[in-house]
Amino acid sequence: MTTEPASLESLAVLFQSDDFIVVDKHWDIRIDSKMWYEKHTVQAQLRHRFPQLADPSTYYGFRFCHQLDFSTSGALCVALNKAAAGRAYRCFKDRTVTKAYLALVRGLVEKETQTLEFSIGKNSSEGKTHMMCIEGTEGCENPKPCQTELMVLEYGLYDGDPVTKVLLQPLTGRTHQLRVHCSAIGHPIVGDFTYSSGADDAPYRMMLHAHFLHIPLEPEPLLVSGEDPFLPTLDPKWLPQRSLRTLATTVEALLERRLEEDRKIKEEKRERARKEEERRKGRKERRTKEEIEEQTRQCQEWLSEWAGD
Repeated sequence: MTTEPASLESLAVLFQSDDFIVVDKHWDIRIDSKMWYEKHTVQAQLRHRFPQLADPSTYYGFRFCHQLDFSTSGALCVALNKAAAGRAYRCFKDRTVTKAYLALVRGLVEKETQTLEFSIGKNSSEGKTHMMCIEGTEGCENPKPCQTELMVLEYGLYDGDPVTKVLLQPLTGRTHQLRVHCSAIGHPIVGDFTYSSGADDAPYRMMLHAHFLHIPLEPEPLLVSGEDPFLPTLDPKWLPQRSLRTLATTVEALLERRLEEDRKIKEEKRERARKEEERRKGRKERRTKEEIEEQTRQCQEWLSEWAGD
């Protein structure tokens, strides 16, 4: 990841198998586009780099398993066949996928770990229909529950202004969720032109990066962790001053917590299945016993009638 604009050749691959490719999406490129003038897209980069993998039966040539905003960089998973896409889709649908994003946000976030639970809806206000907003604000339509876990990693300065480096884990998947949630607590993401009403336009990019992706596929899960693009060696305007926790240990703890939750869910499913099987067997045994009793009764009636004759 560099501070240079995207090009057709600048496609970084984080993971590749027969079923999936995970690319490190650039920070100023769309995933796909129907517009003829959009020359640089991830879809175009993939066609350029891997023409043999394009699927002519799809509109864009590739099956993108999820979305990233135009200004968001990081891990983007692409399925290479219909069956793989279906497997990934079920994981996203069941909310078993774990994602974590790195961000630089304005100001010093005092609470080191917190859960953001603002419901988010579409903004219907004039001139803001491309935006989302939190429940209770003017023009907010059809707000839906949202949850984001926020963990502070470092405090520092960006271009002389106080900022905080955070790890964000979206527990739901609403449009612009992380950007809206950070803005709602008074700490908008550095370089977020849209949710600063056009004021935050000095940084070369929006400082939001999809760092970690875990999809619990069977038999082998897909686990990808990219590089940290928010380092002084890459952007000298970012000056860390105080570290609370390392990125590696934070992501490791996040994954372990999610795996433990998944284990509990699987155990609960097995226990429910066991109890249901016991109930099914019990119902079957009761039916069998009732059938035997009915047959015995009928047989006794027949014997009684036969004896009487």
